[in-house]
Amino acid sequence: MAYIGSSPANKPVVASDLDPTIITGQTALAVAPATTDEFLISDAGVLKRLDASLIGGANTPAFEAYLSSTAGVSDATWVKATFDTERFDTDGTFASDRFTPGVAGKYACYTGIRLGNDGTETLSLFQVAFYKNGAAYLISTTPTVMFNYYSINNFGAMLTQTIDLDADDYIEVYVYCDTSVGSPDLINGSFFGAYKIIT
Repeated sequence: MAYIGSSPANKPVVASDLDPTIITGQTALAVAPATTDEFLISDAGVLKRLDASLIGGANTPAFEAYLSSTAGVSDATWVKATFDTERFDTDGTFASDRFTPGVAGKYACYTGIRLGNDGTETLSLFQVAFYKNGAAYLISTTPTVMFNYYSINNFGAMLTQTIDLDADDYIEVYVYCDTSVGSPDLINGSFFGAYKIIT
């Protein structure tokens, strides 16, 4: 572009350069801003663009899965729990009964497990654990012990923990159930979920 005389100097636009009556906000945004939407802010008097993705954050990746039908598990040994149906999985991070976040961060992990014993009243020991990268990370602090005179054939417990994960770390749920007769079952409705904490 040609100028008469010298070309204008480049300088940042500052808040005082704008007439507030020009920025009216006549059109309302009726949905949450997309991560690529931009805001105009004053940073110490200098106007700057700010992507919506830099404000706050989302609790994703996130998932929750559950067991849709009762499945047998080995007696008196730690075994990986199965969850065959997803309620939701925002980023495709849950597969083969394993959560691999794909994004480093702190994750709230939770599980609710119910174990039974083929309809008989012989449960004697029940524990739940989170395994991280194939090794025990958190085991329910006190073994849940059932005594036969309680006449109990199934029991449920929950375990929750915030776990620091790299992108390729993975979390699984393991259970331990000891029965004096028969073999235990992981009962349908048992669930496992996790979501990223905004920090």
